[in-house]
Amino acid sequence: MTSYGQILLTSSAPDLPFALERTAGESLTSQLRRRLLDALRSGSLRAGVQLPSTRALAAQLGVSRPLVLDVYAQLAAEGYLILRRGARPVVAAVGATMAAEAQIAPPTDHIRFDLRPAMPDVGQFPRKAWLRAIRNVLGELPAGELGYGDLRGSIVLRTVIADYLGRVRGVIADPSRIYITSGFAEGRALTSAAFHARGIRRLAVENPSYSDWIAVDKAGLTRIPIPVDERGMDIDALDASSAQAAFVTPSHQFPIGGVLSADRRQRLVCWLRDRNGFALEDDYDAEFRYDQAPVGALQGLAPDRVIYAGTASKTLAPALRLGWLVVPPDLVGTMNDELRRWSEGPPRIDQDALADLIESGFYDRHLRRMRRLYRDRRDRLIDRLARALPGLEIEGAAAGLHVTLRLPAAIDEASEMAIVAALGRRGVATEGLSRYSRTAAGPRRLFLGYGRASDSAIDQGVDVLAEIVEAAVARISR
Repeated sequence: MTSYGQILLTSSAPDLPFALERTAGESLTSQLRRRLLDALRSGSLRAGVQLPSTRALAAQLGVSRPLVLDVYAQLAAEGYLILRRGARPVVAAVGATMAAEAQIAPPTDHIRFDLRPAMPDVGQFPRKAWLRAIRNVLGELPAGELGYGDLRGSIVLRTVIADYLGRVRGVIADPSRIYITSGFAEGRALTSAAFHARGIRRLAVENPSYSDWIAVDKAGLTRIPIPVDERGMDIDALDASSAQAAFVTPSHQFPIGGVLSADRRQRLVCWLRDRNGFALEDDYDAEFRYDQAPVGALQGLAPDRVIYAGTASKTLAPALRLGWLVVPPDLVGTMNDELRRWSEGPPRIDQDALADLIESGFYDRHLRRMRRLYRDRRDRLIDRLARALPGLEIEGAAAGLHVTLRLPAAIDEASEMAIVAALGRRGVATEGLSRYSRTAAGPRRLFLGYGRASDSAIDQGVDVLAEIVEAAVARISR
């Protein structure tokens, strides 16, 4: 069986997309060789692709077979093609070299212990249940439902999501105001475009926060960083700003891990009403709360002011590319207008399969199992950190897929970045505060994920971490 890393790329269509000019000053042989070389060097003919046989290409181009034989032989001699008796020519790896050089090189550091934050254990994806759901959908979905459909997404999934969010997160939702997206990134981009269309130009964002703001910037919004602490966004700073809207992670601030306190929630709602503004609430990992009762969604307090965003990326797998927005009534028209500009909607069959998982009760059972698994890993990580680095404080451990480790006061930004780099060289993948902000106040921090970490990875990764942090502190103290 061919592995995914060794897939042989083939072409069932024998024709090549070019013709030869009889009236050109260049010979037919030279033209054919040049056209083939251009395709090989540009990467449009990739390594492993089968070319037409000499007989088929000669018939397509209206030339003699010996002419094609000669050109193929020349390219094979130069290393571009692989020729075998009785088989069609195959593009050699060298043919794609120039195109490959233009691509971004993949990371070379070998990850032995994956402690990156907010990364789910994709090895736990319920393949059998997903296949069963897909079969159910394919067996029941009418042929008439296989067209483009509603741009907002499948009404089946939107109805199920409305019920699920109301039951689990206290979200006030109606299927007509739910938009299925290809994950949170698309939802954030769509919201940014809608904000701009409504005249919003200044957007409050948590500091620290996400590292990728390209879609927001392209929408023409100016980001205004607002500090966060263990109680979430600083509403005093927000109130003193010129922001017209806000992006927040109130249930588990990313990446610090704090929860927006009850009084700040109420003050944020008042701010939204006073400014006639909107907030995008990213509820990215609310299903994974371990030590206390779940915190309800902010949207439940102000469904007319808050756009709620959730996804299946953490609960199932990012590869599904399924997320959802719950939009305030006053923003629906604007959102519809923006949606028509750039989306044909996410895959219908996958949407209905997710609806099947939720309606059958499997989704809840899967979440309960994953919650136990992640809690055990979190407990092990906290225990190992407490023994290896007893003087350091751990934050944000009550929920999610990562904890925050506050580094010693002597560690500055440069030292933090050096620690992250040193960990990477030792095979430990994690991230520091500088990844998410260069201006955040307070101590430097490391964000240690346990979603993908086995027991041995946690044990060994923390041992390496302790060694590197202690060495960094010792160097600074000298």
